[in-house]
Amino acid sequence: MEGYEKNHGIRSQQPVEHNVKVWNRRNIEISGVKEVDSFDSEEFLLQTSMGYLVVRGQNLQMKNLDLDSGVVAIKGKMYEMTYLDEHQGEKAKGLFSKLFK
Repeated sequence: MEGYEKNHGIRSQQPVEHNVKVWNRRNIEISGVKEVDSFDSEEFLLQTSMGYLVVRGQNLQMKNLDLDSGVVAIKGKMYEMTYLDEHQGEKAKGLFSKLFK
């Protein structure tokens, strides 16, 4: 019974892989997404297995959302991708305070 814990009979949790694929700055596929916190035509805020990811651009649209498999596809012109984590305390705090005003 490969992939199962011997004592509990349940599948062991593997770390979720996080990948970002970009085609011609117009199509983006992101795996390892846990939650989409907010989005509009200029900015997406995604919670991923590797921390928060902000995607900024122009005419951004959600092309596909499958949170069961953790995949989000976005189309539009991408200008910037930024990860927010504890090491960027002030920058993250500034973004979150703007979002939740």
